[in-house]
This record gives sequence, C-alpha cells and structure tokens, in this order.
Amino acid sequence: MAEIHELSAVGLRDALRSGELSARQATAHFLDRIADNNPHLGAFITVTAEQALADAAAADTRHARAANDGGPALPLLHGMPTAFKDLTDVAGVVTTHGSAALEHKPAPADGALAAALKGVGVISLGKTQVPEFGLTAYSENRIAPPSRNPYALSRSSGGSSGGSAAAVAAGLLPFAPGSDGGGSIRIPAAACGLVGLKPGRGLVPAGESTGDPARLVVAGPLARCAADAALLLDALVPAENAPRASGRSPGPRGSYLALAGQDPPRLRIGVSLDSPWQAVFPFTPDREALDALAAGISLLEAAGHETGEAPIRYDNRYPGTFTTAWTAGVGGARIAPQREALLTPLTRTFRRRAQQRSAAKLDEALGFLRQFERDTVAQFAAWDLVLSPALAQTPRPVGWFTGAGHGDGYWPAAERATDADEDYRKQCEFAPWSSLVNVCGLPAISIPVHWTGGAPGSGVPMGIQLVGPVGSEGLLLQVAAQLGF
Repeated sequence: MAEIHELSAVGLRDALRSGELSARQATAHFLDRIADNNPHLGAFITVTAEQALADAAAADTRHARAANDGGPALPLLHGMPTAFKDLTDVAGVVTTHGSAALEHKPAPADGALAAALKGVGVISLGKTQVPEFGLTAYSENRIAPPSRNPYALSRSSGGSSGGSAAAVAAGLLPFAPGSDGGGSIRIPAAACGLVGLKPGRGLVPAGESTGDPARLVVAGPLARCAADAALLLDALVPAENAPRASGRSPGPRGSYLALAGQDPPRLRIGVSLDSPWQAVFPFTPDREALDALAAGISLLEAAGHETGEAPIRYDNRYPGTFTTAWTAGVGGARIAPQREALLTPLTRTFRRRAQQRSAAKLDEALGFLRQFERDTVAQFAAWDLVLSPALAQTPRPVGWFTGAGHGDGYWPAAERATDADEDYRKQCEFAPWSSLVNVCGLPAISIPVHWTGGAPGSGVPMGIQLVGPVGSEGLLLQVAAQLGF
C-alpha cells in the first residue's frame, strides 16, 4: 500500500472502514508528519496529539464492535484525521483567533463546525494558522510563525484558511474544512495547488462567524482533488440539503461524492476579468494569472464546453460598502482596552473605523450589497458558469502585504512598515475576483490548472475560479473532476 499520506481522502476513508488501517495508525502517521514538517511550514498553531490518539483508540473500539455486529454502523468519516482553523472552537483547546490581544482560554464546547464533523467520525489533530480574526488573504499574525507555501517556503500559503491549505498540500492532513467570507477557502487553495470549494449561502449551516451582518461566511472543503472535496462536503451538508441523486430536482437524495463521479452536461462558460475593485484599485493581472486562465479555457474547451467573453458591469460603490460589511464584526470584538495595542495595525485601524461608523451607515451598506447581489446574479445568469483566474498574482512572499519582509518567526509592530490601507489595497489587487461571490451567496470553486514551472509540482501553482448559480456545488465538482482534478 502507498504511504498513508499519499492516499486520497476517499482511499483513506475506504482503508479505515475496511480495517486495512486502524484509526490509531492513521492518526499517528499524520501526527508524525506534523512533528517533522510543521516547524518549517507553520501550518499549525496547536497540535492536540494526546487527545487525537485517545479519540483514535475510541474509533478503533467502535470499529471492532461494528465488525462484530455488536455496535452501531460506522459514521461517514470514521477515523479520518483533520484539523480546524483557529477561528473554530474545539472543546478543551484554546481558540486564539490569531490574535495576541485576546486572552487564550480553552473553549468550553465544540463550535458548530467541529461538532458537525466530530459527529461523523473525524479526529481533530489540532488548530491551524490564521490571520487575526480571519481578516486577511495571508495567514500571518503575532502569536505564531507564519503559514508558508509548501511549494516555496519563502511564499505565503494565502488566507484566511492558509494553515489548513498548507497542511493538506504538504500531506499533513488528508483534507480540511475551511471557511470563506471573502475568498478564504479559494485563495489558499489557489496558492497551494488544491481544490477549494465555497458552497452557496445556506447550504452548510452557519454558526462559525459572529458579527457577519452581510452573511458572507460559509464553511467548505479544502482537498487535493474534487472527489475528496465532495466527500468532505457530504459531511458538512445536512441530510435535508443533500443533492438529488440525478443532480436534478425532484428525485431521491444522493451524495456529492457520487455526483462528482458523473460527467457534467455541455456548458456555456463566460470568461471575465472584470472586478468590482477596479474602480478604486486598478490592477493588471500577472502573466502567470493569464497563463492559468488560458490553461483553464483550453481544458474546458477540450472537455466539450463553450467559452466566450462575459463583460460584467459592477457598481463603483462596491469597494467601500463591502469593506464596511467585512470589517463590522471586528468593531464589536470583546477586547480589553489595555490589550488594544496588541492588535495588528490592520485590525486596529479597521476596528477603530467600524466603531466610529453609525448603525445607519452599516444598514446603508448592507442595502447596497443586497442590490449588488441582485444585479450581479442577473448578469451571471446569461452563462452556466463564469470563469476568471483564481488570483491576479502568484503567491506572495511572506511579509509582502505588511512590508515586514519574511523571516523565521513573526514580527512586532515596529517592524511592520506598510500601513493598513496599503496592506488592504495589496490584498484586493491580489484576489480581486473572490469577495463578490460571497456577497452574491453563490457557489465557487478554485481548480489548480497551471504551474509556473510548466509541470505539476514545478514552480508555484496558479488556479482558475468557476462561479455557478445557486445549487451548483455538484456541477462545479463535476467540472473539476472532468478536468482531471
């Protein structure tokens, strides 16, 4: 058998269910890989090895009982190792939210995401690196070393699910849940060469994000292939939201994993480089981003799909209103006044602005975003899917957004040379096509179609983003699988 970490998540699931592998074997293997690789990768903030091994032993006991017909059937993800972003509460484990300004106390109970996945059999190995409060497109903070890109350690793994993406890409986890409020699954998936799916609004139960008045945040899978992403999505989606077996309603309920194994219909795919950030932050995509787009178009057309230019018009008021909604939550975060100075410059700046903003101003922004959603969804409806690069630039060097330069650790405030607005501008130019999808509540997937060195594993990965209509998660997974991912 291949090394445990070389198995797909689906293959590992099968080996655990059949008894070919025990949960303790799988858990110990991945813990060993974390111990060997995390010191230079920075993917984990906390590793919960003792608890993970105890949970694995309990899983093996359940397996033995089920094999002897003396216990209940095994859960969907029996014995599967994973980890949670350090924005998610896991009972008995500190949730740092990536912030030095918070008191770090163990969570009294599992959050909604951890509870759901533990309920279907996963074993948590720890908590992964995030930016402070999940605010940024890079996973660097003041409490732990930055999360680095497994394919180029001098570069970032993206954010805010950057630690989880780095861990999956480096074989420290078979797959991992991320959360996405403005690109936080798709950005690190693209940077680390993964399939990253942001489900549409309402498919996966909410519960991980407070202070999200625009309902931007949703949980979804980070995986090495579409089938693995589908398996994790099946665990995240409640039975009443499961897809129809045929992909169409009405019909019996099926699974995303089964749906991902079916070929999609022939699709009309609109190609667009338009972004609602262009009015405030004019940008030119890097050649590597355009190379990825060209590779994606070539693969899609070879699979029988039709592509064509899709000019999309966006309201110029979007940047300010999105920023108002995106940063509203940090304004209400409970931080002791004497600890405010421990916030990163970006968090501190946007927190102050959020606190100074009136409730009426926030309501005005939310009203605009609802109209933006209606207008954009109506334009996208001319196509089955809308295609863009996943990122406008290659994965950025660690420290590039803050102006700090990269190093082996993390940096005090005095070393952070870039102000908050410059940092934010860089992020919006780096990932100009992601946040609008959250505002619209639509599903979207990042697919790693290109490598800057010309071959998989050579250079750094670059991806495409496909956006679909409400309910198209299964279709997006089908297309990713059809393209060979």
